[in-house]
Amino acid sequence: MTQIQFSLDLDILKDSVMNSNLDTIMKSSLVLVLNQLMEKERDDYLQAGAYERSNDRQDYRNGYYERDLLIGVGKIKLRVPRTREGNFSPTVFEKFSRVDQALTLSMLEMVVNGVSTRKVTNIVEQLCGQGVSKSFVSSLTEKLDPIVNKWANRPLNVQYFPYLYADAMYIKVREHNKVVSKAVYIMTAMNEKKKRQVIGLKVDHVESFEAWKGFFQELKSRGLQSPKLVTSDAHAGLKKAIEREFIGTSWQRCTVHLKRNIIKNYLKKYETSHIRSEENL
Repeated sequence: MTQIQFSLDLDILKDSVMNSNLDTIMKSSLVLVLNQLMEKERDDYLQAGAYERSNDRQDYRNGYYERDLLIGVGKIKLRVPRTREGNFSPTVFEKFSRVDQALTLSMLEMVVNGVSTRKVTNIVEQLCGQGVSKSFVSSLTEKLDPIVNKWANRPLNVQYFPYLYADAMYIKVREHNKVVSKAVYIMTAMNEKKKRQVIGLKVDHVESFEAWKGFFQELKSRGLQSPKLVTSDAHAGLKKAIEREFIGTSWQRCTVHLKRNIIKNYLKKYETSHIRSEENL
């Protein structure tokens, strides 16, 4: 299984999902996971499940109260379980502060590649710090799967996106007991009301023409129509894929990437010139 590690800059992640419905699906998934974990903690504390008769029972359920939690992609509202005597306190809030980044990235990877039992187990163990029962993980997986799939496979032909922005960022992942670099493809769209949203994500080994072409074809299979303009960096494979898959669409180079390249090349020339000047002294 591929696990996203801590090396991804969360500022890049937040910029990618800002003003998009991707943050909504990640928040919904996290709310489900955290609420279910707190429910399990209360069951373990009471030593009795809901409506279960037990001689080992420690206390009784007493509803819920709402509490906000600030995470990497915004704020979520959780239903915190209570007990009658009030001595129960869930550990989720304390533990989450230590694994916020890792958990958010794991949730992003799950949204990109789909829900699996192993991914959910990894997410739960990041919070619990220990193994959990297979039945609990299976139950959580069944509840997460429709939430994630609804976002990942939603149709794109319900509205027209005249402007698209294609970009890729590299992340470090652990695969087969070693850390490797992989590309995350991101397609951001702007509709005719100038509202932006992330419409597609994909993880691949490298950034290439074939990978970009496959990514665009997946989006088109969901109903994406050719836009008026696609903005991206000047990666040769990306430009070629845009020309092949979005016939008649205009392309423009992203000014941010252009400025970065200019600065980078300028610094290289400056350093080379400075070294030569010192050698001539």
